[in-house]
Order: sequence, then structure tokens, then C-alpha cells
Amino acid sequence: METRERTLVKSVLWTVLGLVVMVVVGFVFTGSIATGGSMAVVNALLGFICYAGYERVWARIGWGRVDA
Repeated sequence: METRERTLVKSVLWTVLGLVVMVVVGFVFTGSIATGGSMAVVNALLGFICYAGYERVWARIGWGRVDA
């Protein structure tokens, strides 16, 4: 099972990556770095919450794991 700290670090790194991608996508579609950035921040916050919860659920599921 994963520790909460590991899940948190993975979530933060994933969120930062998503934030950068969304700023670029938002800018390409709107032509505004402010609008693209706002869209990215909202998406990053929602994505962070969803990813952390998703990882915690999967951490409790034993299916598909092989213990060494």
C-alpha cells in the first residue's frame, strides 16, 4: 500500500505538469495568457483533488498486484 506522503508528492507533480499543459492549451485556444492561466488553475485544483482520491482508492485494491 502506498503512503499518503507518496500519493501527495505524485499528485503535486502531476498537477504541476497538467498546469503547464493547460496554460499552453488555454493560451492557444483563447489567445490570452490570463484566461488560459485561469482555466489552468481551476483545472489543476480539480485534477489534484480527483487524482489524490483516485490514487487512494486504487491503493486499497489488491487486484493485479504481485507481491515480491
